[in-house]
Amino acid sequence: METYYVSRTHRAYAQVGIASVCFEAFFWTSETRLISPTGFSADGRPSGWSEEPAASLCLSAGTDRRIHYMISKGGSEALLVALVNAGRSFSPSYTILLPLLHLLAKVGHRDRRIGVKAEEAGAVLLTLNLLRHNTQHGSRAAACLWAIQVFCSSVSTANLIGANHGLDVIYGLIPQYSTKHLHTIKYVRLMSCVCLCLSLTEANVSSVVSKGYVSGLLRLYEDWHSKGSEHVAIRHGLLRCLHKVTHSTAGRQAVLCQGGIRLLYETTQTCLLSKGLESLVELSVQLMRKCLPKTPLPLTSDQSAYNFPLPGGPHAVPEMDAEPDESSDESDDDDAEDKPEADYDDDLETDLNKLRLRPDPDRPKELLPQYSRLCPELLHDFQELDLSSEPDESSTASSSSSSDEEAVRLNSFPFRCSRRDRRRSTARSDSETEAKGHTEVDAEESHHRTMIDKLLERHGACIPHHDPRLYRAAAAKTTSIPGFSILAFPDFWGHLPPPGHEPMAPRKPNIQRHKVFEDVRRFLNADDIIGQIVFDLEDSSLQCPSDSLKFFSKFECGNLRKAVQVRRYEYDLILNADANCNQHTQWFYFEVSNMVADVPYRFNVINCEKSNSQFNYGMQPVLYSVREALEGRPHWLRTGTEICYFRNHFCPARGRKRTTFYTLTFTITFKHNEDVCYMAYHYPHTYSALKAHLKVLQNSVDPAKVFFQQQNLCGTLAGNWCPVVTITACPASRGWRDMHQLRNRPCIVLTGRVHPGESNASWMMKGTLEFLCSSDPVAQSLREAFVFKLIPMLNPDGVINGTNRCDLNSKDLNRQWSKPDPVLSPTIYHAKGFLYYLNSIGRTPLVFCDYHGHSRKKNVFLYGCSLKETLWQSGSVVNTAGLKEDPGYRTIPKTLDRLAPAFSFNSCNYLVEKSRSATARVVVWREMGVLRSYTMESTHNGCDQGIYKGLQIGTRELQEMGVKFCHSLLSLTKDTKALYSRTNHIDVDHNILDHKSHNCFEDDEPPCVEEIEYSTDCPTLKGTDLDSDVNSNMASSDEEDEGSVGQSQQSSMKSRLFPHPMRQASSEALSEKRNGVSINGQIIS
Repeated sequence: METYYVSRTHRAYAQVGIASVCFEAFFWTSETRLISPTGFSADGRPSGWSEEPAASLCLSAGTDRRIHYMISKGGSEALLVALVNAGRSFSPSYTILLPLLHLLAKVGHRDRRIGVKAEEAGAVLLTLNLLRHNTQHGSRAAACLWAIQVFCSSVSTANLIGANHGLDVIYGLIPQYSTKHLHTIKYVRLMSCVCLCLSLTEANVSSVVSKGYVSGLLRLYEDWHSKGSEHVAIRHGLLRCLHKVTHSTAGRQAVLCQGGIRLLYETTQTCLLSKGLESLVELSVQLMRKCLPKTPLPLTSDQSAYNFPLPGGPHAVPEMDAEPDESSDESDDDDAEDKPEADYDDDLETDLNKLRLRPDPDRPKELLPQYSRLCPELLHDFQELDLSSEPDESSTASSSSSSDEEAVRLNSFPFRCSRRDRRRSTARSDSETEAKGHTEVDAEESHHRTMIDKLLERHGACIPHHDPRLYRAAAAKTTSIPGFSILAFPDFWGHLPPPGHEPMAPRKPNIQRHKVFEDVRRFLNADDIIGQIVFDLEDSSLQCPSDSLKFFSKFECGNLRKAVQVRRYEYDLILNADANCNQHTQWFYFEVSNMVADVPYRFNVINCEKSNSQFNYGMQPVLYSVREALEGRPHWLRTGTEICYFRNHFCPARGRKRTTFYTLTFTITFKHNEDVCYMAYHYPHTYSALKAHLKVLQNSVDPAKVFFQQQNLCGTLAGNWCPVVTITACPASRGWRDMHQLRNRPCIVLTGRVHPGESNASWMMKGTLEFLCSSDPVAQSLREAFVFKLIPMLNPDGVINGTNRCDLNSKDLNRQWSKPDPVLSPTIYHAKGFLYYLNSIGRTPLVFCDYHGHSRKKNVFLYGCSLKETLWQSGSVVNTAGLKEDPGYRTIPKTLDRLAPAFSFNSCNYLVEKSRSATARVVVWREMGVLRSYTMESTHNGCDQGIYKGLQIGTRELQEMGVKFCHSLLSLTKDTKALYSRTNHIDVDHNILDHKSHNCFEDDEPPCVEEIEYSTDCPTLKGTDLDSDVNSNMASSDEEDEGSVGQSQQSSMKSRLFPHPMRQASSEALSEKRNGVSINGQIIS
């Protein structure tokens, strides 16, 4: 007698609180009897055995915990051998086989190696053979299908079944609609699950397509759909089968060629009328999205329209004040922000030496003295302290200030209209000609100078800290790749925050589905599509139809490469990749005109690259109306309805490796006819605006109280200057004590806008600059306590040319800090050199903060660096008890959490990641030893906590955040409480809040209410669902004819719905594919 024993002690059952004893052990005998224990001894072993027919016993594997224990003790192998022994007979007993198959389904679903084990035991083809001979018995077929499903968790097992025509057998079980076939609804979900598992492999998918199953499944789906809305389960199962088949190109092509998209679209429109058919709608929508043919972007090249020649030859270190070479060569692009990590904890730095030891400097010490000029407060003798004002002092603060003033006097960048051919009625010609919104060089300089003066006099533009004339003068000196000669009106005129807060946009239910349906209709009704290119950045001669919108983006910070009119009021927009590369499309900023008021226009940005966006969570783009500005409302406003962001069917124009694009779609209804409007991803802030702003601030401060000096850090690749600003308080006198206090003030270094598309960083920096130059008592206290070194824009060239992430060298500059190239990344090279210099003279910054924007999260928060927290989070074996670390890196975040409404302490993170080892935050912490080295991230959307909860962030709140960051620095002063008392601010203690760092690169949003991606896989049957179905099948009688299907009926059905090759294959005997297994599944000894 052959015996197989699987044991769980009675004591173990008692520990998990199970009252009824399920199979504690079973024995398989040659007489096909099951022997069960009648009792248990004191040590928990079985004692006393009784023989009973297997059918009389209630088989149960128990809870997941007990099943996994059973698996670990060889339970799966024992069940498989028992199945093979029971099924090798020519007339097997189903009173034994059915309980075994049910138990195998439950256990196998939780055993990851069940497929391999089944192959080794010879149970795979045996079970398939049993299914083939029981297609007329519902309960038996279902039991076999469950077993096959769990076996197919192994790819090799799925291939084995496919090679033995298992797909033919399983697909043959799905009948045409008939009242006699309604029994199949009971287990059609199971059949679909098995089909899905079998279709996991490429070979099986190819077989499905070649044998014409796709056509048959589509016709079956249409047949069952036409008979009413009751049979959701079988239709759902058919859709799941189609879903899995279409994971291959051949499967998608088959659905397309067989008219599957039109069939699915039409049936889905019917399903929309019934809430009970929602599951069918969702599966159908995903299937249509997946099967839409890939459409190349209508571009001649995936490369950016802007190409800049990079310097070639040996990379000699240039002098900081030397004009950079304007020639150059292409370089590889770097990692994109928020690139998903396979395992976040694996990305954490665990090398204690890398975390603790400072690396050697990347340059000789002899090169550092050149940066001494960037510390003018140490060199200035303040001889003019007794004078009431020092215009000469302020004028020398910037090397370009005198020439700026001269440019203003000469009006060297005169004003003109953006649309030369537009004609308007006499009654409104003046105001609407002014509303055309551009400034460009023209021969009739005096005429345009007069026009600008009249414009400013008539409308009286009055934006704090903004002067349009200064802006025009600054723009005249800005160098761009295409040679911009036009100014965008919002940048020239200025922006005021709107009077109230702007709430996040509510998401309309199923809005993405609605947009997908429109895109499907575009494919099905191609003749209805206009397809007219109305704007092309690379073709200035393009003539725009008179009845379409007019687009323009060839101005500073602008980004729109092409616009295509799709329907009368719908346009596809294609963004320009970063200069010298073919990716990083997110930022957009363009002009639109020639609109009709009160008509909804749909805009589709079709080549976005990020896999998710805050546009799915309430964010809106911003819009500026020239008409509104001239009427006294110069506001960038959040606007747009029906906003969603999802994966589309477009692909690169010339076979780029990256094949996934996403659509941002939104609808705008313009208020005025023939207005000129500007739309942007976020509030624009140009390089010329920064230069003009610094000039305004320089002229606004009292030089007797505020030491403000603007200098040039270095030149950029394109020949623009990177400004660095020094702000501190002038000493009270020239006495030794006051001068000593000045020259020993700690340094605070603030940088920003290394990523051009993060314009929110510039608005925060604007708030910081204005506050530090103000007469606010807190600002005065900070100036007296610290010397501020600000580099407001580390990537001027990228900002000017409208890139999103990179500089002209196609590199992400915030990944160059470890070893910056002095020629290709000059701003980073010299910013790091300046920090080295401060370190070398004993003036290591007390705080370093790099201002950024975050496209995937809400609120404002800080990233810092902590040795201990990184080791704790990574699970490192290093004993941190002996490591000493100053917890002061949390002081500023803790203070901001109490002061700044937009700030979220819980979103802060202090982990050091390997993938971020070359960022400013990590390099300054590791190489310069700056404890408080931060990245400050601001949302592009809004807040989900505090008083701003549910509101989108605006320029007012961003500037406020820049101010609050300055306020938080008071917590670092020696007499913090006295300063807070003096300035009437809240007291700040130094207790560390309880906070744990987490994965800062995960989205902080729940999954989008609608699927952004195509479903890469259909939802699998859950273990609890499988257990419920198995139990239900066990309760049904094996003798019922409920599962019978007439052979003639089935043959007739297959003749009509499936092609001949499939019928022939399904009728063949199972061929032997593995040694040791005969045709009927018997084990050959």
